[in-house]
Amino acid sequence: MTIPLPLADLFQALADPSRLRLLALLKEMELTVGELAQVLAQSQPRVSRHLKILADARLVERRKEGSWVFLQLGDPKLVDGLAAFWDAAADPVTTRQFAADRARLTAVRADRAEAAARYFAAHAAEWDQIRSLHVADAQVEDAIREALGDGPIGQLVDIGTGTGRMIELFGTAATRSIGIDRSTEMLRLARVKLEEAGVEAVSLRQGDMYALPLPDGEADVVLLHQVLHYAQSPAAAIVEGARLLRPGGRLLIIDFAPHEREELRDTAQHARLGFADEAVLGWLGAAGLDGKVVRHLEGGELTVTLWAGVRPPRIDQERRAA
Repeated sequence: MTIPLPLADLFQALADPSRLRLLALLKEMELTVGELAQVLAQSQPRVSRHLKILADARLVERRKEGSWVFLQLGDPKLVDGLAAFWDAAADPVTTRQFAADRARLTAVRADRAEAAARYFAAHAAEWDQIRSLHVADAQVEDAIREALGDGPIGQLVDIGTGTGRMIELFGTAATRSIGIDRSTEMLRLARVKLEEAGVEAVSLRQGDMYALPLPDGEADVVLLHQVLHYAQSPAAAIVEGARLLRPGGRLLIIDFAPHEREELRDTAQHARLGFADEAVLGWLGAAGLDGKVVRHLEGGELTVTLWAGVRPPRIDQERRAA
């Protein structure tokens, strides 16, 4: 009698040239089903069947983003060891095939870059208008860098990642970065920007600031960079961001101080015209964080403020440390 072995099922999932090629491609970058079909020159239904087998084996993860489905490598405990194995075991024929597939990714990157350029051009005037009202972005980014410090960041979560600028700046100091945005167009722009910048260990996901697609205690640093003024309920957004923090984790908010530029409600869909320190500190405290005002950056019609909240260590950790 043959005893079923889950490990045998795992190797069965790998026992197909197309599935190995799919894994090698996803090692390079997150891709849609259509993009994978384009590179492999196979039909989308056929590629989808292969991907289902890999997903059932926990080798890939599927993530819906609007009408698209993105694929990424699955359980790191499985795929990290697998990647090392196939690097060591690959024969010349397999190596040439993987290299040819990587070369065909050039067309996928070009298509993404073209779509991103169109989106950026359509919104550039709006973004330039807002930039003109406050101190230079470089000053804001320097202040964020100072607030985060020079050490390693750990796991970074950027809520409302937009173009992915925060991950571009700080992702190299993080063990892993996750960018979340409600807009599929912004996520596609961020993918191109981060790909061009060579930032690795990044996952971009569609999600809402009030219901983030991540478990509790997932992050060491959470950023809300120029996001809170879009929130109808800023307190709820802060509570949700704080939920992600491990003990000792930090939530950094970068947004505007109170102002009277009413036109931003219509031209840029701002729900809130800035925030008073007392309000933000109160929301941070209600979310269980120790809050403080980090810095006010004046120099334009709008003042940019940085607030920080820290998740206190657990009581048992404090006792052990004592």
